[in-house]
Amino acid sequence: MKTTNASVPARARVFLRLKAVKAKTGLPESTLYYLQAKGKFPRSVKLSERVAAWDEAEVEAWMAERVAQRDQAAAA
Repeated sequence: MKTTNASVPARARVFLRLKAVKAKTGLPESTLYYLQAKGKFPRSVKLSERVAAWDEAEVEAWMAERVAQRDQAAAA
C-alpha cells in the first residue's frame, strides 16, 4: 500500500464512524445520508470494504458553516 503525506495537514487526520458523527451533529443516520447524497454534507471515506468514516475536520467545518449561516441570517 502506497501512502503520501502531501495532503495530510500538520494535525493528524481523525476519522469518525457513523455513531460518532450522529452524536457530534445530532442528526439521524437517514438525514446524514440524505444530505450527503445532495452534496450538502461531507462525503464519507471508505476505510475498507465494509467500513466507512468521515473526516472530523470536514464535519466540524460543516457545523461551523451552519452556525455562520445562522449568524448571518440573524444579522440581516
